[in-house]
Amino acid sequence: MSNVALRTDHLAKQYVIGTAKREYGTLRDTLMEMVHAVPQIISGKRPKRVKSTIWALRDVSFEVRHGEAVGFIGRNGAGKSTLLKILARVTRPTAGRAEIYGRVGSLLEVGTGFHPELTGRENVYLNGAILGMARAEIRDKFDAIVDFSGVEAFLDTPVKRYSSGMHTRLAFAVAAHLNPDILIVDEVLAVGDAAFQKKCLGKMGEIAQQGRTVLFVSHNMGIMQTLCKRAIVLADGAVVFDDITDRAASFYLGGLEAAAAESLADRVDRSGAGAVRLHAIEITSGNGNPGILMAGGPARFRFVMNAACLQGWCGFTIYDHMGGPVTHLNTRQRSPEDRDNGGHQEFVCEIDELPLVPGRYRVATALYGNGELQDLLSAAAYFNVEHGAIRGRPVSSAQGAYGRVALPHRWILPSEQ
Repeated sequence: MSNVALRTDHLAKQYVIGTAKREYGTLRDTLMEMVHAVPQIISGKRPKRVKSTIWALRDVSFEVRHGEAVGFIGRNGAGKSTLLKILARVTRPTAGRAEIYGRVGSLLEVGTGFHPELTGRENVYLNGAILGMARAEIRDKFDAIVDFSGVEAFLDTPVKRYSSGMHTRLAFAVAAHLNPDILIVDEVLAVGDAAFQKKCLGKMGEIAQQGRTVLFVSHNMGIMQTLCKRAIVLADGAVVFDDITDRAASFYLGGLEAAAAESLADRVDRSGAGAVRLHAIEITSGNGNPGILMAGGPARFRFVMNAACLQGWCGFTIYDHMGGPVTHLNTRQRSPEDRDNGGHQEFVCEIDELPLVPGRYRVATALYGNGELQDLLSAAAYFNVEHGAIRGRPVSSAQGAYGRVALPHRWILPSEQ
């Protein structure tokens, strides 16, 4: 018997964008189309329908063996989710083929397979049936599923009243207890709390140790390294690197930093409506050194836009050198200390005492306006933090082994006899 759990052979997926196929048309729509087409018909020019296409995947080939835990790394839009949907049989490829050997359990989106009007209890049976579990099997594992999810108190509540975190808890619990030969998990675990994420990672590690296969997508390289021994890097829908996780993570993070070195105005690795975009980012300390901050010292993050942003807000996430999120700041969470800048096309965030230990950090930004996402960059800028002190207490790089944050604090010590 072959040890291959899944194999892809020149897999490709193309989507048509910009136009949606109408399943049903009204008489009014048909008449309006005919009226608009009359001038072209009279002039002898037939109206042309322009279709814009995008290749989400291109010529993807790889093998995964039974018992492997494989991570998939890439920027937003690299093709990771599309690949997992094909492997989970959610969508068909445009070209190529994917061979799956064994039962698949998947968790691709929050609430997939849940009916909002049904209770959590009813959805356990529904979701389990969708994933291929017999009713007797669901009944035998029901208590374990509920215990793992931690939503027992809300089990007879319609899931439309569940938070996204509760959806994820219950959905992951069902998928994990399916005892799949292959477990596919997209980055939906990001909506769960830290304790539940740890619980899920432990379960996925347990599944891998039992000789079953785990396919995992995450932007957190620390979690990826903990769970997966191998990682595949995707870029523009193609496999660009396939190696042990440490090397794959270094390759991916190096690519992010190389992209960040380009002028922000010229960057194409971004998403959003694009009516308003970030034109420049300045990260300075109190002494004006660009991109170099000091632990415990002042920091200023200035985000310059190319146009006015109506009813907009700006947010940014700071990641450590391995892609682990450190903190998130945004203008939606207001404080009495916030003030207007007089109408300038910029957002400025000021920090009096930077509570980060020395090291290299990445900034991901999100700009919203006119009711939608305008600009999203996963690696908008980088900065360094050097040794410093917080309220007189030294902060050194050695503390990075225990975390990335240095809190201001004081000790009350016992008296020496």
